[in-house]
Amino acid sequence: MNHILRDPRSLAVSIAMPIAMLLIYGYGISTELRDLPVGVLDEDKSRSSRDLVDRMTSGDFIREGGRPEGRAAIERDFRRGRYRAAIVIPIGYEESLVRGSAARVQVLVDGSDATTAATVDNYLQAVLALAGAPEGGAPAVLGTLPIEGRVRVLFNPELESANFIVPGLVAVILVMIGALLTSIAIAREKETGTLEQILATPAAPLEIIVGKVLPYLVIGYIDAAFILAMGRFFFGVPMHGSWLVLGLYTLLYLLIALSLGLLISTLAKTQRIAMMAALLATLLPTLLLSGFIFSRSAMPLPLRMIGRLIPATYYLVVIRGVLLKGKAWFPLETGVMAAMAFFFFAAAVQRFRTRLE
Repeated sequence: MNHILRDPRSLAVSIAMPIAMLLIYGYGISTELRDLPVGVLDEDKSRSSRDLVDRMTSGDFIREGGRPEGRAAIERDFRRGRYRAAIVIPIGYEESLVRGSAARVQVLVDGSDATTAATVDNYLQAVLALAGAPEGGAPAVLGTLPIEGRVRVLFNPELESANFIVPGLVAVILVMIGALLTSIAIAREKETGTLEQILATPAAPLEIIVGKVLPYLVIGYIDAAFILAMGRFFFGVPMHGSWLVLGLYTLLYLLIALSLGLLISTLAKTQRIAMMAALLATLLPTLLLSGFIFSRSAMPLPLRMIGRLIPATYYLVVIRGVLLKGKAWFPLETGVMAAMAFFFFAAAVQRFRTRLE
């Protein structure tokens, strides 16, 4: 007991780690959806259609994410990520209700996120049932609903989980392997004593860092190609976009991962510490908070803010958008990822010492 009390760092880890894991897992792992952005195309423009929209957005689960100009604009807005689902209220909606026949409403769901697409569908169907019920009453029995929802899933009609998981695995593996390999690069030189020989050369810190990054950059590209090829041939993951676009964004993402690993390497004194720090900084945050498995919309605001600092949060949008939606330009993700790559690379160069400490 006295030995433990004399080691405050181990004692702090033993107490703080379970608390941190409980909070992250408890709040991060959730299948509930809140504040779901839904596009509304009201072609009927009647009092009944407006009432339907008001009743749908009155709770905490659904909010109106936009009003597309027409049916052709819906898919364009889906590609831009403006909303996760869309509802089309056709002309004649109010007239069908007056006649006592089922009023049809089309529900469009973004299937590129297969883990939440089914949940979104169920939510919207339940909301339509409640919206079609009398005020204060229960929804009608299935088959006699006054509002009939017709569902169509875009980008992943069969809701194949591989189309969602495989692109996410690319993001997880690249950031983990990239940071892990480069995190031990300089730390290994320190332990083996070869860093003295490197520092004796006229090479500048920038040249040394670039020399450490380039070989692992090639390895990262090979890993990404293997994963995508296996996903294509074994799981049938489609490619609706450009391989060149995906390659350029993958290059940017790899630069972030490799630069992060090098920064950790300049801070760590041993390979063991460097490896542990790289895994802690990449694996768990990417799995839990980036949107790889669990929807970020279900997370509380503090965890969503932390998720915005994770590179995979933005690369997941890119790779799924290119593969499943055929999208080629991601202005927000491009800016954030470029800023991250520059920051980590510049920090690694700045932290590298031209003399032994």
